[in-house]
Amino acid sequence: MASGEGFLTDEQREVLKIASQNAETPLPSPGLSSSPKSPTSLLSDHQLKDPAGGKAPTCGVGVRHVRRSHSGKFVRVKKDGAGGKGTWGKLLDTDRESHIDRNDPNYDSGEEPYQLVGSTISDPLDEYKKAVVSIIEEYFSTSDVELAASDLKDLGSSEFHPYFLKRLVSIAMDRHDKEKEMASVLLSSLYADVISPNQIRDGFVMLLDAADDLAVDILDAVNILALFVARAVVDEILPPAFLTRAKKTLPESSKGYQVLQTAEKSYLSAPHHAELVERRWGGSIHVTVEEMKKKIADLLREYVESGDTFEACRCIRELGVSFFHHEVVKRALVLAMEIQAAKLLMLKLLKEAAEEGLISSSQMVKGFARLAESLDDLALDIPSAKTLFQSIVPKAISEGWLDASFSKSSCEDGEGQSEDKRLRRYKEEVVTIIHEYFLSDDIPELIRSLEDLGLPEFNPIFLKKLITLVLDRKNREKEMASVLLSALHIEIFSTEDIVNGFVMLLESAEDTALDILDASTELALFLARAVIDDVLAPLNLDEIASKLSPNCSGSETIRMARSLITARHAGERLLRCWGGGTGWAVEDAKDKIMKLLEEYESGGVVAEACQCIRDLGMPFFNHEVVKKALVMAMEKKNDRMLDLLQWSSDGRFTHPG
Repeated sequence: MASGEGFLTDEQREVLKIASQNAETPLPSPGLSSSPKSPTSLLSDHQLKDPAGGKAPTCGVGVRHVRRSHSGKFVRVKKDGAGGKGTWGKLLDTDRESHIDRNDPNYDSGEEPYQLVGSTISDPLDEYKKAVVSIIEEYFSTSDVELAASDLKDLGSSEFHPYFLKRLVSIAMDRHDKEKEMASVLLSSLYADVISPNQIRDGFVMLLDAADDLAVDILDAVNILALFVARAVVDEILPPAFLTRAKKTLPESSKGYQVLQTAEKSYLSAPHHAELVERRWGGSIHVTVEEMKKKIADLLREYVESGDTFEACRCIRELGVSFFHHEVVKRALVLAMEIQAAKLLMLKLLKEAAEEGLISSSQMVKGFARLAESLDDLALDIPSAKTLFQSIVPKAISEGWLDASFSKSSCEDGEGQSEDKRLRRYKEEVVTIIHEYFLSDDIPELIRSLEDLGLPEFNPIFLKKLITLVLDRKNREKEMASVLLSALHIEIFSTEDIVNGFVMLLESAEDTALDILDASTELALFLARAVIDDVLAPLNLDEIASKLSPNCSGSETIRMARSLITARHAGERLLRCWGGGTGWAVEDAKDKIMKLLEEYESGGVVAEACQCIRDLGMPFFNHEVVKKALVMAMEKKNDRMLDLLQWSSDGRFTHPG
């Protein structure tokens, strides 16, 4: 065959033959280095040459870029198959760039190329933190509590308020005593009205967690932060139980744990600790609650003498305690009832203070509500107090300086109570009965006295009065009150009476806390002790909580009671929470009853067993005898215990009630 242009040489034919043979041979296992070269690699190693010394246009070009034309010639083609003589070109070969014509009837906006536009994403928390710094700095410059509270409200993002507390205290820790005192006063002012109790707690938890970092930059950070915590407890914006609960969440080696220990041992355990803590930073802009009450009373007395409403409003404003204006309202109303000549003046003052925005609507309602709750006690000194109050309320609502909602929520309740003269007599009687009980420790006599009154519908009021009276007394009286509740529950009080009594107590817990330090903690102990003594079931705590406002201090008291009950050795600790006394005798009585019944079951005489039970001297606790006797009767499966109970049913040891 003639060797025309485009035909392979003998050498090239030999290379193709070898490549074909290798392609038919099975490939060895992957990874073997001795595998033969592929046909493609063989061809790439041998570059195509011109057979007859002519031009070789494809010389030096790999096989992948060589294609045979229809005429049998090898030609070099472009990458991806485009171009070259005798080739088909690309699958989609366009000679120009595509162009979208918006005037085309078939124009589709979806074919437009996307353009990514960059934008800065702002974090709401970062924005909040920046804004509160300016509020804090302005407050330190102006000392204007109301302006700071207003700015914080206007800022919104109330869910971030714990960060405000953390930032406020962190900044104040590195300033002078004046700023530290101002920070404490501001927190007391914002408490409940702007920042909720839970947010106050969360803010201090965040501070304790950050104590290690604060100690790096601030000298004596542990001591300063401990003083802030102690001050918050004294100012009643943190419950004392916060220290115990927070300790459980912190490592003992952490600075936060040291802060709590310092606050507890160095500040809150010292004699007269409240006054010492309040004066630690000089107290230049802070006064105690009692001092503030006295200032308000003096201010109102001067107003009665001068009649200058403008001057009185100025003095109220200068007090700088907008969060405490409810005390101004309450005392003004009391003066209006005590001094008939001052009635019009006081109502005029309250009206103008409300119209100027000096006393907010919520503070006005709170002042009226506090007075409504104390009307029964006030009526002992001012017999016409309820009648006067009922005449003031509709006048205040009609003139627009008292919210109309008060008439439904509080005034109607006050009217219902005022119509019942028996309630006033009952309260007077039970106070005397309770005082006699504290002197005599005679539970059966107290029960007989209550039965003689013949007003079982007021049993919850008796419970409220009993515990309110002992809150400000010694541990002995508190222990006696708990033991009395246990006896009353068996004899004459239903579980519903107990539940309703505690609801009434917790609803007025905020007012009680104004006069009694640690009132919330004491109430939690009474609740927990009632559960331990089987006066209340744990589920009753849920029932009580459901009847309270979610954000009131009473709800926090319920949570404290639950934590006390679930603690290790809760029963023994709560029975001894007030030093033992009669409560420890109850625990001893349980042991004595058990031993007595065991002796009787082993062959004792019924009459002797009854005499031993009588000798215990705790007739209010005979229900424990019945309970343990029934348990033993079921365990032993004999009738001896039932004989004892039958003998007792004739009144040989049970209390007549």
